[in-house]
Amino acid sequence: MPKRLLVDEVWLERIAGSLNGLEYGTVQIVVHDGTIMQIDRTERRRFELHSTARIADLPAAEGRRKSK
Repeated sequence: MPKRLLVDEVWLERIAGSLNGLEYGTVQIVVHDGTIMQIDRTERRRFELHSTARIADLPAAEGRRKSK
């Protein structure tokens, strides 16, 4: 029979903290032997499709061009 998972106020606050401010993404709760072991948060960022910036104009691209 599976163990009953008890979630106290501390874990509820940690889960809520992981969800706070998340617009796009996932919060994954890892449970081992009926005990919460970790919380993983993966955040996605969405960008406009009609951006006027080109990749070559970005600072990171500038550094890659000079190092070659």
